[in-house]
Amino acid sequence: MQSHDEGHSGSTTQPTGTSLKGLSLSDGGMVLSAVDGPRIVGEEGSLSFRVEDTEGSIVTEFAEAHDKKLHLIVVRSDGSEFRHVHPTMDADGTWTIPWTWQEAGSYRVFADFTPAHEGATGVTLTQTIHVDGAFTSVPTEASRVDEVDGFTVELDGDLLTGSASELTVTVSRDGEPVTSLEPYLGAFGHLVALREGDLAYLHVHAEGDEPRAGETAGPEIGFGAEAPTAGRYLLYLDFQVDGEVHTAEFVLDASHGGHAEDSDESDDQTHSDGH
Repeated sequence: MQSHDEGHSGSTTQPTGTSLKGLSLSDGGMVLSAVDGPRIVGEEGSLSFRVEDTEGSIVTEFAEAHDKKLHLIVVRSDGSEFRHVHPTMDADGTWTIPWTWQEAGSYRVFADFTPAHEGATGVTLTQTIHVDGAFTSVPTEASRVDEVDGFTVELDGDLLTGSASELTVTVSRDGEPVTSLEPYLGAFGHLVALREGDLAYLHVHAEGDEPRAGETAGPEIGFGAEAPTAGRYLLYLDFQVDGEVHTAEFVLDASHGGHAEDSDESDDQTHSDGH
């Protein structure tokens, strides 16, 4: 997906094709170490990892992007159990966050950051961690509406390849529009999209200027998006109301750019033929 604004990584464009982010443990001269953490459900512990360069030196200097120096996305291989969190870095360069697994399975861990050196661009690295135990994969179905924590969140718009399209999220509660969306990490809404199958990592942000402290918005949040390939995408929206962050989940199927237009042209031709 491609955002009209900057994502966490600070890049104004999203790569497509083989250069999509989040498919490798190394990129841009950076390497993500193995992720240590609990390996069974219910065990209290922490996730920990380091970022190194290709020479094996630990990286400890990071540029701040959207109020944080590193954003951590964790999701099970079937797209469930999504979490977007922010670990802290120790003096030795080890990033750590308290962690307990709720479900077994294979999980992808994405570290999204920008090195502090001049000219650096955003990097998204990934590792896999396995949590022992039996689990049943959750099948995905196309979904544009999610009920979360008493909120109803609806997603309008289509995903197309090869051309930008508009996505609009509308938040309501008890049938009333929510106009008290608060700034969270420098935006009114954060959208993470993962391509089903390989979980290629795509990050977009709400359109518009960065909100000022104390400013509120809603009920709509707009995004500019472009799918790199046709197929199914898993979308996760973080939004904040009354100091609490909520996550809504959607599933959209992207089609090849121009199909909708071709369909319209076909309809027009049919009408002109009198059928």
